[in-house]
Amino acid sequence: MRILVTGASGFVGGSFMRRFAERKDMRLFGIGRRQTDLANYARVDLAEDFDVPFSPDVVIHLAARASPWGTKADYFRQNVLATRNIVRFCERHSRPRLIYVSSSSVFYRHEHQLNISESSAIGPTFINEYAATKYRGEKEVERYAGKSLILRPRAVFGPGDTVIFPRILRAAREGKFPLFKNAGPPVLGDLIFIDTLCDYLFAAAKEPRLEGAYNLTNNQPVVIQDFLLDAFSQLGLPPPERRVSVGMAMFLGTMTECLYRVLRLAGEPPITRYGVSTFAYSKTFDVTRMLRDLGPPSVSLDEGTRRFIAWQGMQT
Repeated sequence: MRILVTGASGFVGGSFMRRFAERKDMRLFGIGRRQTDLANYARVDLAEDFDVPFSPDVVIHLAARASPWGTKADYFRQNVLATRNIVRFCERHSRPRLIYVSSSSVFYRHEHQLNISESSAIGPTFINEYAATKYRGEKEVERYAGKSLILRPRAVFGPGDTVIFPRILRAAREGKFPLFKNAGPPVLGDLIFIDTLCDYLFAAAKEPRLEGAYNLTNNQPVVIQDFLLDAFSQLGLPPPERRVSVGMAMFLGTMTECLYRVLRLAGEPPITRYGVSTFAYSKTFDVTRMLRDLGPPSVSLDEGTRRFIAWQGMQT
């Protein structure tokens, strides 16, 4: 089996390439924006029409702008136009099976959402530009004439993470990570460990009968605040002392985002509405389809957390 992996210079794509590099029953070829030390890799800007000397049986499209902050133009180029160009590439290369890795954020609203299933409502408004353009990418894939599959992982973490935990741990080290005051029940959230996700991607690539969309998690929701406090403790970080109401945090996030946009400030705002919403509202998922067709998680959340903490400890 010949698999083309887009976004191979990123967290998930690079992890997939390294995890299955030694297998003899497949050949991998990765493409991405940045230079890497990966074998069988080409540096490609997917926002431009492209080609590579590789004819895949399966394309796993992971490339995306995953940052919670950026311009509409950046998100369109890297999430919508790039996906459109991947579809065009597939059309020119005998229509390989296309697996599009979308995002669970396409479902998100600024409220508690429990047991989200693949048939839960999406849109018409979205929590941020990332979610909106990932869903537009899904629509590009749905127009593909070949076979396709949409996967929606939730909160990927693990060794090599460049998106979620680096921001959280940096804020914790600087004493800037607050605890949100919430009058309701504890905030629950699903996550997925990177090796579990990679194994699901491989399982999906091997199973041509799968179609439609799948939620992907470790099927083990956690109390988000307790999970983070335990991670901080294991890493020797001080527990957060500030407590902020959700309403105040959302107000500050709104004002900060407006300030950054109006003044065109460089970098990422220290607080965003999306960031607040992630920790203020429960998000859990129904993964019945995943368990039935792809099996149970290959690495438990407890073991994944242990591996991540060990890796993170070596980075400091």
